[in-house]
Amino acid sequence: MDKDHKRSDSDEIVAGSSQALAQRSAALVRRGLRDLSSSNVESFVELGKALTSSLQLDQALRVIMEKMDELLRPDTWYLLLLDESKQELYFELAIGKESQALKDVRVKLGQGIAGWVAEKGEAVIVSEVGKDSRFLPEVDGWPETETHSIVAVPIRFRELCLGVIGLVNCFGPEGFSQTDLSLLHALADFSAIALENARHVKVIHGLTITDEHTGLYNTRHLAFILDTEIHRSERYSYEFSLLCIDLASLKDLTKSLSYDHFSHLLLELGQAFKHELRLIDFAFYYGDGEFMVILPQTSKEGGRLIARRLHKFFRETSWLRGEGQNVRLPPRVGVAAFPEDGKTKADLLHAIDEAMYLLKKSSVDGVVAAKIGHLSPL
Repeated sequence: MDKDHKRSDSDEIVAGSSQALAQRSAALVRRGLRDLSSSNVESFVELGKALTSSLQLDQALRVIMEKMDELLRPDTWYLLLLDESKQELYFELAIGKESQALKDVRVKLGQGIAGWVAEKGEAVIVSEVGKDSRFLPEVDGWPETETHSIVAVPIRFRELCLGVIGLVNCFGPEGFSQTDLSLLHALADFSAIALENARHVKVIHGLTITDEHTGLYNTRHLAFILDTEIHRSERYSYEFSLLCIDLASLKDLTKSLSYDHFSHLLLELGQAFKHELRLIDFAFYYGDGEFMVILPQTSKEGGRLIARRLHKFFRETSWLRGEGQNVRLPPRVGVAAFPEDGKTKADLLHAIDEAMYLLKKSSVDGVVAAKIGHLSPL
């Protein structure tokens, strides 16, 4: 996906947000914002422009935080976001004394007042939490503070709840006014647009750096990570290793396997790389049966050991066993290291190419290291 395509995708998101913004504005008028002062109306015009143009989550959150302080001036408040995979809420923002203690707290849907709001999609005003059966001190109570009252509204985009905005101990002498509730609803509505924008941009970014067949990073991202790792290693005097794993027979299988079987094989290979490597390592599908691996903070000696281990793993593994295929993919593995074999991206890639050429020239499967030659397999 090229830059123009990515720009087009982002433009579509902003255009869609403009339409959503118009719909939200109509809903806000129905909620009573037409009765707000002109200064508040102007603030929401600015808010809408800022949030719908914020395509990064951190930018959107900063705008939300600034506008919350400007419009409602709460001393203590939070923004919970939904972790869809776990169906739990987590504290993305928590403003107030001792708020740091909330960073690891998780709230299940339906649990406490905040969980109830997220599950039901309805706002809640609780003037005395001690009289509300939904209140759970471990979930809704503010750290090191006696919690008296809570106002919470859902952040909803279409029918999906993205999170909850809550204010703690915000009641004044006259309670929590309808105007303030309308402001909070409005802020939640605009926030929903911004959060959905950020989510879509994150997905688009993932597609630009990921190979769709294996789930590994693609060749374009290899160049970026190599540059990044070289810069980091130069700055902190680190070493790192670069591996190439050539499964040459993979190309021939496009003729003998069905499309579904071949697609499943690529997915199996991608999952295998993720399982066999550390969390800090990077794996890339280079194409035509070749995979590249970057091993941060790994010396050439360490890289040689991992190269031999991966060679053993791929040599001994049968693939598509669940489909009754038992495919074997004899591996050729090469290793080069920064800075020993090259101090630039071009030099490192050249070193790994020369190492792989030794294997291809000898027509054998094995392991070879740049400037050293063939290594004995495990």
